[in-house]
Amino acid sequence: MSTTGLIPNWYPPSQENYNLIISLWKWYPLFCSTQWLTTWYGMGKTSVTSRLNLPGRVGWLTMECPGFLTLLYTVNSLSQGNLPWQNQVLAALFVIHYAYRAILFPLIQPSMSPIHVTIWASAIMFQVTNGLCIGSWLAAYGPTTAEQWRETASVGQFALGVGLFYVGLAANYYHDDELREIRRREMRRKEKKARENGVDVGKVDKHYEIPEAGLFKVVLYPHYFVEWVEWFGFWMAGGWGFIPARCFFLNEVAAMLPRAVRGRQWYADKFGEERIKGRWAVVPGVW
Repeated sequence: MSTTGLIPNWYPPSQENYNLIISLWKWYPLFCSTQWLTTWYGMGKTSVTSRLNLPGRVGWLTMECPGFLTLLYTVNSLSQGNLPWQNQVLAALFVIHYAYRAILFPLIQPSMSPIHVTIWASAIMFQVTNGLCIGSWLAAYGPTTAEQWRETASVGQFALGVGLFYVGLAANYYHDDELREIRRREMRRKEKKARENGVDVGKVDKHYEIPEAGLFKVVLYPHYFVEWVEWFGFWMAGGWGFIPARCFFLNEVAAMLPRAVRGRQWYADKFGEERIKGRWAVVPGVW
């Protein structure tokens, strides 16, 4: 195990510094609570024109990729020999998620709104810290032997957690694609009209409709909810003592819940409460 990496004893961290980072990381939801105090969020539906905006695709790629890259770097730096299969599976699940979320997602989006530099910077901070914590636990500071895993999580619990992860991942892609289809459908309409009138197609960056497929029938942000399912499964698979995964799950809920609640109000303001009546923001029957 070597902690003399890019930033000695911090990137990757020593045991002492890992414990310090985790102790501070638990307080991230407190930082997220400030979102309840404002309706502004410099990305997606609520993005506005600003000299501090970054192009959507570039901003997304560069703010999401540091997470899985940090995890891979940390595991490679801290691990000693072959890790148990559970550690390898969990690392692979993390990378699979971000192969979609960080790389494929921005490339297949029909269009993406700009991202404010403050959102971009805070996302990089989140990704690096999260990747550092989870990677350190998987490589050195969590269970690293078969015997330790027998005391951490049964094979049945691990399998159930992985199953939940894949259900959430598949549902995440499905609902993301419904949002993409709204833009694709509008682009097809514009292309047809452009051919008929002999004019430029134009952009669909800010075209919105009320999605109707899948869980969109009951909540307006099902892609948030199923991502929480995904990371809850990840936490379950690693055992309830998998503190970095617990932090990740709770931090995601704390960061995304205010955006979903504000987003439901955005839909009500844009389309009218009657159009979305009976639909919750993110958790059916709760919020």
